[in-house]
Amino acid sequence: MDQSPEDLAVQGVALLAEGRPLEAAEVLRQAVAGGAPSALDLLVRAYFDSGSWRAVVDVLEPHVEQEDLRFAGRLGVALVQLGEWDRAESVLRLAVESGDVPAANDLAILLRDEGRLVEAVHLLVDAAAAGDQLAAANLVALHLEAGDLPAAAAAAERYATERRPDTILALADVRAQQGRFSDADALYRRAGELGALRARTAYGQFLLARGDVAAAEREFREAERIAEPGWAFALGRFLLDEGRVDEARPYLEIAVAEGDRQALEALAEVDGVDADEY
Repeated sequence: MDQSPEDLAVQGVALLAEGRPLEAAEVLRQAVAGGAPSALDLLVRAYFDSGSWRAVVDVLEPHVEQEDLRFAGRLGVALVQLGEWDRAESVLRLAVESGDVPAANDLAILLRDEGRLVEAVHLLVDAAAAGDQLAAANLVALHLEAGDLPAAAAAAERYATERRPDTILALADVRAQQGRFSDADALYRRAGELGALRARTAYGQFLLARGDVAAAEREFREAERIAEPGWAFALGRFLLDEGRVDEARPYLEIAVAEGDRQALEALAEVDGVDADEY
């Protein structure tokens, strides 16, 4: 018996939950064609999870061109991943102007990468004031990357609240940079307890910098267990740097399959080839 579009959408959700985004995309394309209401969002998620950025653009661009702006932010992210920065900036600005406050984070990162730091800061300040969950933490990270520790500390202390766990993680990063290691350690632990987005990875990197390799590995493994964003590259890079190349490879391959450029470069390093050869 043929499955209904709704049944196909349910099957796609199950495949996504199992970490099989490419298979999910096959099913969800059929669900979209059949008119299942939830299928398009799920299909885009499958493409994101598999790093299929051109497919994201192909499916979302017609919707944004028809002024369905709820997809503009995700279209902008895909264009960034493809290196089409001018188009990405236009689409992300459209998303922000339409009320998609979280898209300000992606636009700010793009502006930072283009050396337009002042514009990026203004965007994140406005987004943080509007209550965005990530903007305050990204503002701190941007100041740290720029080498402006006083500005980073001021922002971290202003916005830190346990209601937004990522701001606790950002404050931990600042305390680490200030050399207040005991405070940083406690804050990293608390950020993990609160569920900050990349707390385990960040704590692992902190412990590694402090020379505690075994404790760092425990944190990277915990990041794997809870499927923290970016866990595969973080664990693979750690193992590679420790000289455990055979253990590192499968994790780097997972990250590459998810579209991680850094993982691709690390894998090329392992194989002694140029990343463009993959």
